[in-house]
Amino acid sequence: MINSPVQEIKDRLDIVEFIRSYVQLLPAGKNFRACCPFHKEKTPSFMVSPDRQTWHCFGACAEGGDIFKFVMKHDNLEFYEALNFLAEKAGVELRKFSPADQRQFGVLYDINDFAKKFFQKQLEFSKEANEYLANRGLKKETIEEFEIGFAPQSFDNLTVHLINSGYAVADIERAGLNFKSERGGYIDRFRGRIMFPIYNHFGKTIGFSARILPQYDNGETGKYINSPETAIFNKSKVLYGFHKSKNFIKEKKEAVLVEGQMDFLMAWQDGMKNVAATSGTALTPDHLAVLWRLTDKVIFCFDNDEAGLKAAERSIDLAQNRDFSVRLLILEDYKDPADAVKHKPGILEKLAQKAKPAMEFYFNRYLQSADKRGLNADKRGNISDLKNNIRVVLAKIKNLASPIERQYWLHELALKTRVKEEALNEEMGQLKIPNYKTQITNINTDNAQNNKIIPETRMELLAQKLIGLMSLDENLYSIAGDFLEYLPENYSMVARSLVEKVPLESEEHNNLLGAISLKTSFEIQIFDQEKINNEFQELARQLRLEYLRNKRQELVNALKEAESDGGEKDVEALLREFDEISKLMHN
Repeated sequence: MINSPVQEIKDRLDIVEFIRSYVQLLPAGKNFRACCPFHKEKTPSFMVSPDRQTWHCFGACAEGGDIFKFVMKHDNLEFYEALNFLAEKAGVELRKFSPADQRQFGVLYDINDFAKKFFQKQLEFSKEANEYLANRGLKKETIEEFEIGFAPQSFDNLTVHLINSGYAVADIERAGLNFKSERGGYIDRFRGRIMFPIYNHFGKTIGFSARILPQYDNGETGKYINSPETAIFNKSKVLYGFHKSKNFIKEKKEAVLVEGQMDFLMAWQDGMKNVAATSGTALTPDHLAVLWRLTDKVIFCFDNDEAGLKAAERSIDLAQNRDFSVRLLILEDYKDPADAVKHKPGILEKLAQKAKPAMEFYFNRYLQSADKRGLNADKRGNISDLKNNIRVVLAKIKNLASPIERQYWLHELALKTRVKEEALNEEMGQLKIPNYKTQITNINTDNAQNNKIIPETRMELLAQKLIGLMSLDENLYSIAGDFLEYLPENYSMVARSLVEKVPLESEEHNNLLGAISLKTSFEIQIFDQEKINNEFQELARQLRLEYLRNKRQELVNALKEAESDGGEKDVEALLREFDEISKLMHN
């Protein structure tokens, strides 16, 4: 029987060795520990189990899962992208395992790549498209490097070309390259537009962003349109150009974020390589999750108009809430980064060096009227306006993830406004700010939820601690049989599987054992045989005592019921049993 590709990959790849290529792992009993790669921390809370081939964070993010969940979260991938990536690592041929999946997902990559080549060829024949790109300042080598193309102003050229090349029209529609008209025919989605291929972070074409040529712009369609969401494309997770710039971002330890494709391309062409673009959507937590793997420093460089400043403000708030160090590149006399590079090559690097901390940007934006004389200085009586502006800045300070940064900027605000820190702190405490803790959606958290083993009773707590010690030391198996009968049913089955060395059939029980094992390794940092034996014996005693205590309470309830029913013999039997249990507890 042939394994599924997922299981085949898991069998071939060791999760410890794989995760070790991302973070430094240190031994922790049978397991391994590290600082979590998904949130900032100083004390390691990220645990990896070689026996279970799972990982779990016992810190702030509380994520967990298998090797697939790790790579999906770390590299911000959809499942099928992770499957392809890990299959290549493991040397597993996917086609022989999963022809249905290959057709469902793989054909979308093929169609997008084929369409990209079609658009590139069309650009060669379009004088107006080439003139537009030249007027925008793009050089031929940049156009070729990023495989920019052109969609002709026709209804179905691409669709016909793809069908003639052997692709099904239904798959072309699933790829987002055409749509069905009211009459039942198919129309190309992109017509009369410059085509910018969008790549995933491994460099595969997954969609397009398209800019209409000015001569075809009648105002009825958007200047820019993107491919719709598909099984392989989600614009809220992809940063344009990141597949090229990620190594430069890692090397420079800082990312410059711009809004659009032209901004990215002109910056890249001008020598700024640590750059990426949000590509037609607002900055998202998933975008930040991508950057977090490489750096916690970001410079925002958005359009120099009110819409661009508001976009920058939203992005700053989201990034600072996630503990990024944020600066803002001010474009001065230019409307956007592309315009700045076109008129003054080299200017972006110079402006980046002068980029201001985000809070200074807020001070300048909202507190221009707060001069050295402070809050009472507004002689026109507009204290209300100034107070509201101070509240805006206070909300920005409150949003900061770091208490140190909050205290620093609160002090700076007091100096600028001449309002005492105590008063500002009190005002800030009363403010409600938006919740930026949006859950990143690039990972299914079911497995993580299974690992949250919060005991509901003292019996469960004792059971978890006992099984945890057993997972660390096989020598305890021989003395564990004495207390198995006292364990709650779920825990008894898990403990018996260890003692009898038989695999668990239930996924629920497997998840329970894996979570307990990792949690114990996390809590016990130094393995001392004598201490573990002593603790095990004490826990076993406490478990039996708790079992007897619960049993005695059941007898008390039964006695009350028997007395009320008048059953003297039942009462006598219950009393004898009650006395026996009381003696056992006393002993």
